[in-house]
Amino acid sequence: MSIRTFRIILWALVAVVAIGATTLFIVRPPSRPLGVTGQEFALNSTKGGAFTQDELRGTPSLVFFGFTFCPDVCPTTLAETTAWRSELGLSEDDLRIIFVSVDPERDTLAMVKDYVEGFDPSIIGLVASSLEQTENIKKAFGVFSEKVGEPGDPNYLVNHTALTFLIDEDGSFEGTVAYEEDRETALAKVKRLVQG
Repeated sequence: MSIRTFRIILWALVAVVAIGATTLFIVRPPSRPLGVTGQEFALNSTKGGAFTQDELRGTPSLVFFGFTFCPDVCPTTLAETTAWRSELGLSEDDLRIIFVSVDPERDTLAMVKDYVEGFDPSIIGLVASSLEQTENIKKAFGVFSEKVGEPGDPNYLVNHTALTFLIDEDGSFEGTVAYEEDRETALAKVKRLVQG
């Protein structure tokens, strides 16, 4: 077999694979990952009552994990998310902002309420009643957090995932905005989320 014939056969195989993959994508597009992995969770809400995985449906949401003693990432992110919503002319009925505490040992519901409402009264704060509940919602979103500092130090910090999760009105995961991501890029992502 000549090299020319071999190349023709090879390119023909590449074309067949490309056509097959395109057909499969059109006929059976990939399913979007859910906003949660199927892991159930229930946390106390600053708006009253319990907030479960089912509450993610109905209104697009920006979900962020943090803690009230956070010196930089959390206040910056809460300020940015409220600014994005304002800049796009959206109300809380168009886009919810949800803050989830990863520090239930220190963060009480009253503390989280005061903290988030200092940025915007419409922000929903969520606090678990136990470490297990916190682990459940972290697992649902694939979030990491860990205490750092000397054992017994009441002023410990918490390292945590610093992403804002974009959840559509069906409760499905639509993407993330990274900490200090370019403003125009972040606004475009949020706009797409709300427009569906």
